[in-house]
Amino acid sequence: MIPAHVIEKKREGESIDPGTLRAFLIGYLDGVVEEYQMSAFLMAVLFRGLDPAELDAVVDTMIGSGATLDLGALERPRVDKHSTGGVGDKVSLALAPLAAELGLYVPMMSGRGLGHSGGTLDKLEAIPGFRTDLDLERFHAVLGDIGCAMIGQTAEIAPLDRRLYDLRSVTGTVPAIPLISASIMSKKLAEDLTALVLDVKVGSGAFLPDEGRALTLARTMVAIGTARGVRTEAWLSAMDRPLGSAVGNGLETVEALECLAGAGPDDVRALVVHLAASMVQAGGDATSLAELRRRAATALDDGSALRRMERLVEAQGGDPRIVTEPTRIARAPETAVVEADRSGVVVQVEPRALGDAVVAMGGGRVRLGEAIDPRVGFRVLVRPGDRVMAGDPLAEVHAADAGGMALGAAGVRAAVRITEAAEPIVARPLVSHRITAAGVEVVEGD
Repeated sequence: MIPAHVIEKKREGESIDPGTLRAFLIGYLDGVVEEYQMSAFLMAVLFRGLDPAELDAVVDTMIGSGATLDLGALERPRVDKHSTGGVGDKVSLALAPLAAELGLYVPMMSGRGLGHSGGTLDKLEAIPGFRTDLDLERFHAVLGDIGCAMIGQTAEIAPLDRRLYDLRSVTGTVPAIPLISASIMSKKLAEDLTALVLDVKVGSGAFLPDEGRALTLARTMVAIGTARGVRTEAWLSAMDRPLGSAVGNGLETVEALECLAGAGPDDVRALVVHLAASMVQAGGDATSLAELRRRAATALDDGSALRRMERLVEAQGGDPRIVTEPTRIARAPETAVVEADRSGVVVQVEPRALGDAVVAMGGGRVRLGEAIDPRVGFRVLVRPGDRVMAGDPLAEVHAADAGGMALGAAGVRAAVRITEAAEPIVARPLVSHRITAAGVEVVEGD
């Protein structure tokens, strides 16, 4: 295997023999292939793509580069969920204990935020003492005892993906759909799952704003999982506005706990309930989604999912009092309300502007490994379609200092668009498409 020849073939759009491609990837891990050579290859993939045989080789090499879990001794279905991320997406924190309460094992390996999109690990670590760095032995023990466990990708799982992810983040090659698919699926397939549910965000606050590209990503990931014997389905969900009202790690953690207590914003609850039902059905339950959603809603309303979250927090080293007393989560020292400067109708709450503002305020990162302030962020008080008067509150800004407050206020002004004249409001449905091995289905309301 000559690295330059591999790069040249992909540059010209030619197919690379899977064995040669595996040798190239392993060579990168072993130091035979240099970083500048891998960077060139990744850029070629961005423009030329990967054919199915090449994509299979990349996924299998990523999985085989590290350890895989063996959860076969667990007697109930093992189902995880992955979101492609967005602004205000705190779903995983409520979903994992809820799905466990519904009878699943949920081995959830999550990531940190990068750019305008927040990360599940950052939200969990807003809970004092909560450990997301469990080794695989402890992870397995918590999973078996509680029914769910939530950690970050360990050094043992898919180390090739970790190396490539870091390189993609600094070489302008993150948007390559084959590489996104391989990165996500290699980690999930290492979890020894029965089934996997994917929440693919679409809209201006999503990683892939365009519906066509989001569908391509969803179909690609479903095909990868299905080919390896894991029942895999994806849902396209809206990210043309923030999910819920809280944006920022600590505030989102509070809102997720409110959801588990049977309260919180309607859209957060609806998506959590929907995905929980989908996970149970993907795990092999033939009950209708409507009935499974009813069961999930009951587990939120009767406190059983919240109690499971208490057990999870305690098992992973956190303060379980936080679950029923979320005001114990650290708050930012500066809080102010941004008011409407004119009367009219809110026609847009742009999620990207709010996500970028959180990063500017210190609540997100632009480089891997940066420290963040989990206290900063927003509580958005309006939704598209709301009529407001001048002086009405638009959002609460939570900041570390006066400079952060100014950045936050500017973010709200950039995000919330108010018009005086009548203007049609086009909002995506919360869930719009279901993607399975059988194809793509447009979701109708029920």
